[in-house]
Amino acid sequence: MKYNPLSKELYQRNRSKFASKLARKSVAIFNSNDTMPTNADGTMRFRQNNDLFYLTGIDQEETILLLAPDCPNPAMREVLFLRETSELIAIWEGHKYTKEEAEAASGIKNIQWLANFDQVLNTVVALSERIYLNTNEHLRAGVVVETRDARFIKMCKEKYPLHVYDRSAPLMHELRGVKEQEEIDQLQIACDITEKGFRRVLSFVKPSVTEFEIEAEYLHEFVRNRSKGFAYEPIIASGGSACVLHYIENSKACEDGELLLMDVAAEYGNYNADMTRTIPVNGRFTPRQRAVYDAVLRVKRAAMGLLSPGINIQDYHKEVGLIMQSELVGLGLISQTDIKNQDPNWPAFKKYFMHGTSHHLGLDVHDVGTMHNPITSGMVFTVEPGIYIPEEGFGIRLENNVVVRENGVFDLMRNIPIEAEEIEELMNG
Repeated sequence: MKYNPLSKELYQRNRSKFASKLARKSVAIFNSNDTMPTNADGTMRFRQNNDLFYLTGIDQEETILLLAPDCPNPAMREVLFLRETSELIAIWEGHKYTKEEAEAASGIKNIQWLANFDQVLNTVVALSERIYLNTNEHLRAGVVVETRDARFIKMCKEKYPLHVYDRSAPLMHELRGVKEQEEIDQLQIACDITEKGFRRVLSFVKPSVTEFEIEAEYLHEFVRNRSKGFAYEPIIASGGSACVLHYIENSKACEDGELLLMDVAAEYGNYNADMTRTIPVNGRFTPRQRAVYDAVLRVKRAAMGLLSPGINIQDYHKEVGLIMQSELVGLGLISQTDIKNQDPNWPAFKKYFMHGTSHHLGLDVHDVGTMHNPITSGMVFTVEPGIYIPEEGFGIRLENNVVVRENGVFDLMRNIPIEAEEIEELMNG
């Protein structure tokens, strides 16, 4: 693997936290993701199921974790099943985990080949009353492909119809929402790699350069620093394309006088950064561009000041909306009359700032975690206000990643240039 893995002690703690939330006499099963097909005999690059990775650190396909904390046989309380390798697999696909390597990575002592899974499952389920199964319950998930988890759920319920079934997802959301320090350290590395890419691009962008050339500059810098690549499909949007929130075509030439919005970041060790910066293609903001830029930056800083333990994320978004409303009035984009006559369900500021300010960040870019319970220390969020003005042909978004602490936030992107003067200086240096 390209990245330096975290210690087994983290995964041991994670399993212990999860096990403490299970009902008595329970067994929980976690499956790896499928290797997804493309066309003919092609496959996509494998991406591990994040819940399984969180509990084991194992980054390999065809892996199953079985947890049964109350099993009378202590050896069966934690069992990790791996695909058995062979000389043929080694020749065609490369090295796979040995049992010894899997134990060293995960801290699980009972490592078995997948061929033994059914027998072990039968034994442990017979000694259990409740079965916890895992699904993707992200609030914004749109799952149209049957997953390995979904197939396993059908098999399990057919084979063991008299057991009580429960959901692992709510427990995993609660646990993964609050990061351990080792996870924050991985996120910091992802942010630091992202910084290197951004600084590289600042000296590269000029009129007539294409969006895809800029994308390539980022990718080069990310991969050479041990990242697998982009944390998500990069948005490199010049001019009016910045007003398309999920613009990923990245095909146009950047024109003199335009702004360039770049929502692009690196992953590291399956943890994801999420950065947005907006820069002038020619290295200088116009007065109007600068006024809007400074307004977005003020909103971002105010939002970072609001994030603290105990607040509700929904209330936070409403408060940021009021701050943005004031800035939009100052910019002449909305009026007090617009505010007076607004639809409460779609306030006037939404015309120019139509998305949320923050989301959880971690193993998923839009990470799991509570969206209705109070924020707690150790959560990691993006902070990403934006103003999009199609009639003026530009949009500006600025985004940093922060860790919530008891006494405020810690900015993981504190070293990434964001002040307009510094951007201009670096682009013209």
